[in-house]
Amino acid sequence: MTPPGWMILLVAPVIGSWLGVLVRRWPQGRKTGLARSCCDHCQHLLAPRDLVPLLSFAWQRGRCRYCGARIGLFYPAIELAALSVALACYFADAGGWSAWIDAGLGWALLCAAWIDLETFRLPDFITLSLILAGLCVTWADQPAAIYEHAAAAALAFGGFRLLDYAYLALRQRQGLGEGDAKLFAACGAWLGLTSLPYVVMGAGLIGIGMVLLGGRAGGVRREQQIAFGPALALTFFLWRLFGSYLAQYI
Repeated sequence: MTPPGWMILLVAPVIGSWLGVLVRRWPQGRKTGLARSCCDHCQHLLAPRDLVPLLSFAWQRGRCRYCGARIGLFYPAIELAALSVALACYFADAGGWSAWIDAGLGWALLCAAWIDLETFRLPDFITLSLILAGLCVTWADQPAAIYEHAAAAALAFGGFRLLDYAYLALRQRQGLGEGDAKLFAACGAWLGLTSLPYVVMGAGLIGIGMVLLGGRAGGVRREQQIAFGPALALTFFLWRLFGSYLAQYI
């Protein structure tokens, strides 16, 4: 039985709230599972009414109910981002199970991209899980394409690693991390061989745009490390949803 399409929009902010906990706690090695949520400032355990996505933040005017400290915009921002992922999937897939599958992919990519943006690390538990999930989804939807998608995953990983080794030999520093290669492998597992050049091109253009915008704002300097994961994750997700349409115009 297919769940109602609107339900994905209702669940999305809750997923976003949990992703926020994961983004904040995983890099610090803190518990992310069943641990109780608490204020980052006073460490007071939060009640259920403090944890309603978006609404609690608005009701409390962005402050902790116990100590009055500012909560900041991170949690409402990631909750809204998760809702945006759900909206894109809902309209692209017209509801149904495919919208839930693509939303799960989008939420995982959102979490990985945010962590990479802040720490320059892509978690293995996300990238490797996405490789396996992509092959499973391919097997369920297009059994005949499983070998092509498996080959695409291997080629994507190997290609990025070779590119990194070449850059290291030429410039004596790392250009692409292994996490980027694993994320690109997940892209191959989900999208197949023919999509890889488009994703690389799109991610490269987004990455260049990020550098140019950062340079204009004075935030990017020569030799500074730039997180490529967000650009790759965004292109991966958009091509999954709209690639069949975009390819007609490229």
